[in-house]
Amino acid sequence: MAQPDGKKIFFENLSGAGKAIAVLTSGGDAQGMNAAVRAVVRMGLYVGAKVYFIHEGYQGMVDGGDNIREATWESVSSMLQVGGTVIGSARCKEFRTHEGRLKAAHNLVQRGITNLCVIGGDGSLTGANLFREEWSGLLAELVEQGVIEADAVQKYSALHIVGMVGSIDNDFCGTDMTIGTDSALHRIIEVVDAIMTTAQSHQRTFVLEVMGRHCGYLALVSALACGADWVLIPEMPPEDGWEEKMCQKLSATRSRGTRLNIIIVAEGAIDKHGRPITSSNVKDLVVKCLGFDTRVTILGHVQRGGTPSAFDRILASRMGVEAVLALLETTANTPACVVSLCGNQSVRLPLMECVQMTQEVQKAMDEKRFEEAVKLRGRSFENNLKTYKLLAHRKPESELPTSNFNVAVLNVGAPAAGMNAAVRSAVRVGISEGHKMFAVSDGFEGFYKGQIKEIKWGDVGGWTGQGGSLLGTKRTLPAKHVDKIAEQIRKHNINALLVIGGFEAFECLLQLYEARAAYEEFCIPMCMLPATISNNVPGTDLSIGADTALNAIVETCDRIKQSASGTKRRVFIIETMGGYCGYLATVGGLAAGADAAYIYEEPFDIRDLQANVEHLTEKMKTSIQRGLVLRNENSSENYTTDFIYQLYTEEGKGVFDCRKNVLGHMQQGGAPSPFDRNFGTKISAKAMQWISKKLVDTFRQGRVFANSEDSCCLLGMRRRALVFQPVVQLKQESDFVHRIPKEQWWLKLRPLMKILAKYKTSYDVSDSGQLEHVDRNRPKESDASVAM
Repeated sequence: MAQPDGKKIFFENLSGAGKAIAVLTSGGDAQGMNAAVRAVVRMGLYVGAKVYFIHEGYQGMVDGGDNIREATWESVSSMLQVGGTVIGSARCKEFRTHEGRLKAAHNLVQRGITNLCVIGGDGSLTGANLFREEWSGLLAELVEQGVIEADAVQKYSALHIVGMVGSIDNDFCGTDMTIGTDSALHRIIEVVDAIMTTAQSHQRTFVLEVMGRHCGYLALVSALACGADWVLIPEMPPEDGWEEKMCQKLSATRSRGTRLNIIIVAEGAIDKHGRPITSSNVKDLVVKCLGFDTRVTILGHVQRGGTPSAFDRILASRMGVEAVLALLETTANTPACVVSLCGNQSVRLPLMECVQMTQEVQKAMDEKRFEEAVKLRGRSFENNLKTYKLLAHRKPESELPTSNFNVAVLNVGAPAAGMNAAVRSAVRVGISEGHKMFAVSDGFEGFYKGQIKEIKWGDVGGWTGQGGSLLGTKRTLPAKHVDKIAEQIRKHNINALLVIGGFEAFECLLQLYEARAAYEEFCIPMCMLPATISNNVPGTDLSIGADTALNAIVETCDRIKQSASGTKRRVFIIETMGGYCGYLATVGGLAAGADAAYIYEEPFDIRDLQANVEHLTEKMKTSIQRGLVLRNENSSENYTTDFIYQLYTEEGKGVFDCRKNVLGHMQQGGAPSPFDRNFGTKISAKAMQWISKKLVDTFRQGRVFANSEDSCCLLGMRRRALVFQPVVQLKQESDFVHRIPKEQWWLKLRPLMKILAKYKTSYDVSDSGQLEHVDRNRPKESDASVAM
């Protein structure tokens, strides 16, 4: 397939010839580790390096022998969808001793390995750095003992280390997300959603205990994602007297007609005095004070298990490739680094800076400096906590500010999972800011028909886990009905608009902005939140709903591939949605291990199709039993899914047979993923705070009047930051005919997908991570890490 146009810097000069790279997984296992191992192996082999597996973590490095084996391209096939780590992980006391590290050094030198890729937690990475620092001394000692030749000291003079953090707790400073965290959240949310149905049936209170001995991230984010009534985490112990406050809150929600309560407890939760708060303590307290029927569920190791989510597969694949690039570029003076995620970008950070900051968090907690511990956890954690407090704890009417502003919220375009979480967040933050909130049913069609009514705090209870759009949504654009919409704005005295939707929502805001010249009613603050599975909105790297759709695609691809196990060689042709935007096909292909993905943005012809068939045929003859090809629904007018299916069927005769599958609207359905729930919740809260500020700033002589470009904005995630961008400026960045942005960041992932599928291609390293310091990694203004 052809490369997209544009100036590129390639890595041909970063040859791995003559280099040996070893990859190991250490400490606790985490879903997505296998995707990272696969990416390291395939990228290493692609650049000409020898790659080795070290089985059973540091124990395998110390024991040597068959624990250190050379990896092949085929040895990492069918690993993407497997949870845990197939190369094993083990705690190793021996590696903590000098003698153990001496044995490990001998085993590596015997195979010429001087590049280590370590996937684990802070303990594993600290151990790797100590090993690196001692390396030259260990080699000198081995020469003294006569175990290795003297020239080996010069030949293997430096050990290079790159780390990737695999931990479901997300407790490592410097990265927004660690490998495994998103999958663990999927397990928790699946359980919470299931428990909520039975709790509602019996009017029960459920106390859920989740992992997190020292870090409350899983508890906090799952509480945010399911709208839990109360959460207890180690970083922010509750104030004295919390027991009474919690019971009052539970009682108040029941009195408003709610049939269930959810309390989430991190396993390391403590009170202000350092005393543990256990799930059984909480249950006994609720039963004693309120008499509610209460049950405890301890999730335990369920959170570590199961197949990795799409997010974790993509994160691990990107990190694995970046780790190999870092090893190729390293010199004797380069400090050990860890590959991290900041916003939507890979960055490299000095390993020991991150480890020290992680240790500072624990020190702050031990010394009861809890507010500092929350800040040290990073902006993502801090914002999650603020947002949870804002949404979960309703202030009494007497304590609420009175702004006398009316804000309307509506959904536009196709439904996307996470829309309801965004509406809930907007309503509750708006009420907390003192506004009167109005819900508009059925988008702008409902708006001009007058389907507008006030929506209260309790009306949006339980909305976070609901798929689709509970407000109803239509694709109707406002241009033909501006007079009626202006009339409804006057009638209900609407002072600001929050529009949640896809490309249609963007067009709607443009039309309303342009209508300001004729109608003063539209001279009010207006904000749009991107929500569409297609991820085709200009001004944002990610849209609400796209992650849920990706998970639906990846889960289906896994099942389809599994259906071919035990049969003869088979290739699956799968059609995804997305309009003219190839995001779902490309990123879904990367997460599912596709051999090719056909999209509109990267034109292809019959020669490309033929080359892909021949490439797959060669692979089928030698190793793989199953092939996967994705096609975006509008990738080509003539090369349809049927055409590609028939071509592959004809050309693969005698080698493989074909099956096709059109995924259709199943990509739009289902409960929203944890990512979409939290992304929707957090950007909606930020949008409402922006609206509140704009309302105050534009209130003059008893009325709101906002007619500047920056009063009609889209809130999007750009690389590392959440940014408000005037929609009129984004007009220049948009292809209105095909309803896509002119530039799309994810196109840079396409060569990565091809490399991992064994195509020879060029990979742009101009945007690869450069070594930064941890403090540079923190944006000042934005919650960059809406990657939860």
